[in-house]
Amino acid sequence: MSHLLRPINLAIFGLGRWGSHLLRNFLALPAARVVAMVDPDRQQLEDLRDRFTLGDTVACYDDWHRAMIHPGLEAVVIATPASTHYPMIQAALKAGLHVLSEKPLTLDSTSSAVLCQLAAAQQRQLMVDHTYLFHPAVQRGRELCPQLGPLRYGYAARTNLGPVRPDADVFWDLAIHDISILNRWLGRLPTTVAAWGTVWLQTPSAQAPTGLRDAGWLRLLYPNPPGSNPLEVMVHVSWANSDRQRRLALVGDRGTLVFDESPQAHPLTLYAGHFQAQAAPFVPSGPEAEVVTIAPQEPLKQMCIHFLDCVANDAPSSVSAGQMATDLVRVMEAIAIAAETGQSVDL
Repeated sequence: MSHLLRPINLAIFGLGRWGSHLLRNFLALPAARVVAMVDPDRQQLEDLRDRFTLGDTVACYDDWHRAMIHPGLEAVVIATPASTHYPMIQAALKAGLHVLSEKPLTLDSTSSAVLCQLAAAQQRQLMVDHTYLFHPAVQRGRELCPQLGPLRYGYAARTNLGPVRPDADVFWDLAIHDISILNRWLGRLPTTVAAWGTVWLQTPSAQAPTGLRDAGWLRLLYPNPPGSNPLEVMVHVSWANSDRQRRLALVGDRGTLVFDESPQAHPLTLYAGHFQAQAAPFVPSGPEAEVVTIAPQEPLKQMCIHFLDCVANDAPSSVSAGQMATDLVRVMEAIAIAAETGQSVDL
């Protein structure tokens, strides 16, 4: 942790559902001073000023260009639609500002890579809010993965009835969470992806020629040690399913690790179990369920603290830096191609 003598002056761009959560967290952190809020909806700005009793201590802008030159500004937090990220982040970095961006960094890996290079050239921190990577269950799960033994396969489901995004399909909105967790747990990227999905709600438009998929399925292949079959992970995502699920599991020959956000479930459970012999008859030993103790921390708060630490210490994020986010965008691009063509795509 840093020992800053004064808080970091920052502005929050985009005060919708997620931006208001970011505002709440940064207002509560002594290491931050929110000096400006930016949103085209003036009424939203006024409502938030009243809700958090900000008075005149925080400037309100409906034009992000003007906010970039707010006196004393040191960092910006961008929670606007993904299609707007590139010009905003580019302008912020060129102005010498540190940047925290909502995921995804951009919608194509080329522009993401350009922003990473610009951040390095400007000697500014570029971090992306992949909030799940700061969830205590995800962090603890990464430590427990070696106890599973050689990995066999994985599976995940992330479904709910809304919210429906107008600027990205269900893969970019939901599956990106599970892929970021898998990449973190496994310490590697998938090498092959396959994807297919269905459109019901938002029909084709100029921005989305095939419409925005409301439900989808992914097949991800991760490299395993030489001589082993690839690790296969199946992921189902939907924002048009009233059966709410938030569950991800990795299966090894010594047990299964389950991250589950269902209200009735424990966040992280390790099911230890194996076959006593790897030849017939296959006699199981276990399974025994161990509920893993998790610290009661809000992931978004931990993410905000981490960003402020990175800025204060002038050190790239070890969890969610721009390069990690760029690699993830590259995976998402491959998924988009696979969904369009019906063909598996190698990375």
